[in-house]
Amino acid sequence: MLVTEILKSKGDAVFAIAPATTLAEACRELDTRRVGALIVCDADRVVGVLSERDVVRAVARDGQAALEQPTEAYMTREVVFAQPAESVDLLMERMTDRRVRHLPVLHEERLCGVVSIGDVVKCQIAEAAQEAESLRTYIAAG
Repeated sequence: MLVTEILKSKGDAVFAIAPATTLAEACRELDTRRVGALIVCDADRVVGVLSERDVVRAVARDGQAALEQPTEAYMTREVVFAQPAESVDLLMERMTDRRVRHLPVLHEERLCGVVSIGDVVKCQIAEAAQEAESLRTYIAAG
């Protein structure tokens, strides 16, 4: 399965915040949107990703004072991207190697979606179930 197929299924909604957004505001957005990460954009350029993991590290380091700081102080700056034509297997490998759970998807330098580790796992489970069903049908017909 390809990234484009995941986005067709789940939608291409991207929840983004500005780098100057306070960490407290970002936490409220994570909660409201029920997502594990937000894409940090400066105008139309992706400059980072803020994940729940980043928030936990910020509070562990700086306590409650972190919540009043801008998101850019704690976001992950080295963004790992996905392309629409990439396979789920390639994404799983990249997520594992880079230890990230969310990949913004770029098409011709334009942000067109986000794929999470949950999306990738869901795809792999569906593919395994489909393969198992095909094998059962083949054996039953034999």
